[in-house]
Order: sequence, then structure tokens, then C-alpha cells
Amino acid sequence: MAIKSYKPTTPSRRQMTVTDYSVLSKVEPEKSLLEPLKKNSGRNSYGRITVRHRGGGNKQKYRIIDFRRLNEAPAKVIGIEYDPNRTAYIALLQTEAGEKSYVIAPVGLNAGDTVYCGADADIKPGNALPFENIPVGTMIHNIELYPGKGGQLVRSAGVMAQLMAKENGYALVRLPSGEMRNIPVNCIAT
Repeated sequence: MAIKSYKPTTPSRRQMTVTDYSVLSKVEPEKSLLEPLKKNSGRNSYGRITVRHRGGGNKQKYRIIDFRRLNEAPAKVIGIEYDPNRTAYIALLQTEAGEKSYVIAPVGLNAGDTVYCGADADIKPGNALPFENIPVGTMIHNIELYPGKGGQLVRSAGVMAQLMAKENGYALVRLPSGEMRNIPVNCIAT
């Protein structure tokens, strides 16, 4: 994710930075991976406002993200897209069989790259593999807490955790908050 900074033409412009969307693919989202996202504008089941100051905004669709990464076939990155439902960009992947899926796009992943999932994958951005096969000291994201459940930790834009140690069937991970957490070594991280 690139950041664009402005020249200090005025005092308020001096520190101003914005997200640079030039890295995104200029395409519509994949129709098969969209779901409707209903707004409730702070209203409960009776239709009464229970949370104030909610409502309005653009109509959005939910992008179905593959947090589990069970498909071990190599997938090519078709493009990097914007997701209104999260801070991170998402990458559209397509396998040789034609299956498409969205994953969270890490820094360094570009259109045309190939990503792998499984124990024999390389240590490169976008590849998902079990903690057993990740070397100590590697920066990771999209961390599973329970085997097969899918990534639950470190999914926001610009955050990463570090694998600190592996012992007694657990991997010690330092989260962005500084918390150290033990996670089973058969869980997957990206």
C-alpha cells in the first residue's frame, strides 16, 4: 500500500498524507464473490433507533474472503482491489482449474505473482503455510488460532506479527500490540 505525501504549500498540507490508489486494478469486483450487506442504521428488531448517529453512506457489497486457504493448488494473482469493509486491500486469485477467491493482500504482492498454500510453500509474501514450516523471526499475518478455522488475528492493513519461537507443539508469536501468544504449530499463517 503506497502513501502519497504532499508538498508543504500551506501549514495544514505540511504533514498531509493520503493512500495512493494507483496500485489497484481498475476492474469491477468478482460477481461470484459478492454478497449483499444490509444496513440497519442503528435500529433494533422493532425498528426503533437504539444507537444514535448511524445511517447514510454508500451502498456496499460484502467481499467473501478466503481466510482458511485450504486449496493447495498454486494460484495466480489477477489483481489487487479495494475492499470497503476492511482497511487492507484484497487480492483476487485464480487457480489453474479456474476457481477464484479473495485473500488479504500483503505488501509486496503484485498482479501476475503466483501464491502457494501448504507445507512446501516458499517464504514469500502471500504464501500460507503451517507454523512448523515457517522459520523463527519471520513476519506473518492472517494467523489461525485453531487448525482449520481460518485466519483470525493480524488481518488489518499495515500490521504484522513476528514468530518468536517454537517449542512443545506451540509457536510463540509477538502480536502488533506487543502481546506474546502461544498458537499450535499446525495452524496456518500467511
